[in-house]
Amino acid sequence: MPRKPLKPCKYGGCPELTEGNYCKEHQALVDSQYNKYQRDKVSQRFYQSGEWRATKKRHLMIEPLCRECMKDNKLTKATLVDHITPIKKGGAPLDENNLQSLCWSCHSKKSAEEGSRWGK
Repeated sequence: MPRKPLKPCKYGGCPELTEGNYCKEHQALVDSQYNKYQRDKVSQRFYQSGEWRATKKRHLMIEPLCRECMKDNKLTKATLVDHITPIKKGGAPLDENNLQSLCWSCHSKKSAEEGSRWGK
């Protein structure tokens, strides 16, 4: 299946072409700015905890492919572990039944639909 054409990085003045919104360098910058200025401190402490990091690592070993992409018969390596029911909406933070492996693209789409990162 053909891939989508690359598009310019959305970070002002960056000439890099990328599949997503930002090139790797600017995606890391945007994520760090979000974590520093927008993410609430309780969530930040949780996602930096050793318990979460161990759970995430274990889950990615068990489920290494993106669950959403697999629904479309695409094999994409998962890079993130997502809470199916967000913690803020009562989801269990470390329950394996509330976790799913996703690629960056599918996780961003889900977060945008939920309004968890960019608001609605």
